[in-house]
Amino acid sequence: MLVGSYNSLLVLFSFLVAVLASYTALDLVGRISSARRVAARWWLGGGALALGVGVWSMHFIGMLAFDLPISLGYDIGLTLLSLLIAIAFSTFALWLGSRPELPLRRLLMGALLLGGGIAAMHYTGMGAMRMEPGIVYRPLIVGASVAIAVAAGGAALWIAFQLRSHSARVRSYRMGAALVMGVAIVAMHYTGMAAAQFPLGSVCGASNGGLTSDSLALPIIVVTIAVLAVALITSVLDMRLEIRTAALSTSLAEANQELSYLVLHDNLTKLPNRLLLEDRLKQAIDHAKAEKGRFAVMFLDLDGFKAINDTFGHQVGDMLLVQAAERLRASVRAQDTSARVGGDEFVLVASVREPGDAATIADKLVAAIGEPFLVSGHDLRVSVSIGIAIYPGNGADEHELLKNADVAMYHAKSLGRSQACFFEGSMNANSEEHLNLLQDLRLALKREQLVLYYQPKFQAPSGPVTGVEALLRWNHPTRGMLPPDCFIPLAERTGLIVQIGEWVIDEACRQVAIWRRTGQDALTVAVNISALQFNNSRLVPAVEAALERHRIDGAALTLEITESTAMHDVDASLHILHRLRSLGVRISIDDFGTGYSSLLYLKRLPASELKIDRGFVSELAQDGEDAAIVSAIIALGQTMNLNIVAEGVETGAQRDLLTKLGCDSLQGYLLGRPAPAGEVVWGAA
Repeated sequence: MLVGSYNSLLVLFSFLVAVLASYTALDLVGRISSARRVAARWWLGGGALALGVGVWSMHFIGMLAFDLPISLGYDIGLTLLSLLIAIAFSTFALWLGSRPELPLRRLLMGALLLGGGIAAMHYTGMGAMRMEPGIVYRPLIVGASVAIAVAAGGAALWIAFQLRSHSARVRSYRMGAALVMGVAIVAMHYTGMAAAQFPLGSVCGASNGGLTSDSLALPIIVVTIAVLAVALITSVLDMRLEIRTAALSTSLAEANQELSYLVLHDNLTKLPNRLLLEDRLKQAIDHAKAEKGRFAVMFLDLDGFKAINDTFGHQVGDMLLVQAAERLRASVRAQDTSARVGGDEFVLVASVREPGDAATIADKLVAAIGEPFLVSGHDLRVSVSIGIAIYPGNGADEHELLKNADVAMYHAKSLGRSQACFFEGSMNANSEEHLNLLQDLRLALKREQLVLYYQPKFQAPSGPVTGVEALLRWNHPTRGMLPPDCFIPLAERTGLIVQIGEWVIDEACRQVAIWRRTGQDALTVAVNISALQFNNSRLVPAVEAALERHRIDGAALTLEITESTAMHDVDASLHILHRLRSLGVRISIDDFGTGYSSLLYLKRLPASELKIDRGFVSELAQDGEDAAIVSAIIALGQTMNLNIVAEGVETGAQRDLLTKLGCDSLQGYLLGRPAPAGEVVWGAA
């Protein structure tokens, strides 16, 4: 037999080509499995060509590395046939590895077909030598080579299927797997070469006119590496483009999701906003119609929030709203919808079996919101007024339901706040009346329809006059002269009370300045300050500006603050009152005895006067319970060196008893009725 030898350098190159082809195959399987239908077909065709050329090149370089002591060549037709076989089994391998599933049966069938294809390529390439006499093959070694080919094919399919995803770690795995597959392919080839025996005197029939090893080795190596490199680089670049595209798509999807969330949710509380609420209401209506069920729409408004917001600033107000939203969310069921529709306005949509269920939910919300809030070190308290509309019955669509729940909420406020009220048809008439009144009230100042009446205060028991109290009236063009009870609550709910209160302070200062210049040198004027105005940052500047504008000293002005307002937040109240006292303004604690006060805090207030509420005076009788309370209030005021004023004095008996108990000043219809500035009676009636 002829003894053959191998070119070590070409053998090394054949191994490197096998490893590169294996790595390219593993990468292309990942590209095909992740690509869309049309792109996957292109990757399958191009990848099969590149992989087929790579595997065939490994085989052909291995053939070129083999040398016999005779001239060797390779038949062009059979060599091209072996290349086509390599491309064909490469196509099959890539297709099989990119399938969504690879069960054991398919893996075994694929291994047999792929191993057979590799063996067919190898032995077809060996036949291209056209040896005469023919090559003698040792059957056992041939069988071993085919077995290696089948095992290599099966391993390649399983590895390719497992390593289809793209990540940094998968790349490392692919490199190790490519080395293993390269060793397997090379082992099959050189095992097949070892099975071939060449008898003495053999002649290569393709040495004349065929492909020879002298000129083909380097071009094939270069072309093969170039083809595989192009395929691999294209795959890598396409993968990066796909990753970037996917990342961009993910970013856009996240941005769209975030934008949709922002469009449909309140930015502060993260609750649904009015837009999403209306959609949920439509869904609730459709569901209630289909299931013949019912649900409640509850309109919630925080009582006292504006005062806190004006006193402590918007940051504290916002934090209070966030905590209120959390309590609202925690107090309702997961299937209910809670939304924020305005500054301190919320809406709850809750499925109910009967109206009583809605009342139970509302009571729970009133209790939850009524608990103290701890915000930035401040112990704050607000309450909630709730209006309830039931579907069906209180509205045919979402807009009517919201409107009627809103109307019911304002009715709850008019009844004293911190409670819930169901909508009734008669409320709409009242709502329209309030709306018209509000529109007129907004123009009342501009049209100079507001006027002040003055009620004198007398030194007990019958004079002289020590001061007057300014009482607001509205000279409405069609309703006549309206007392404050008809419009002050509306002004407080809408915030107009601040603007109106500033006008009252200025007008009272203007009038007392006139009286003082005409002989009433010691006369003082008292102005009632609402809780909302007291907690507004504009109060102190407005008082200071009025005193300067009318050139009067602060002692000419007394500001009457209710006991509950002064005690709502003692630290904040002290700060405001001390600023007012620094202007010389006198402070009167109005409606004293009706609130809940701590004497520890009360003695810290820079007050000049206590005003006994008319509720105690109206039922005053000798040795009665009210007389005991009034006596205690007077004793307390005297201990604190405060002037004691009793209002609502309407009978001589009340006057005499209050004087006897020690009241300093008296005010009431018995002594003098409220009147315009030009009609004030300076002597007791």
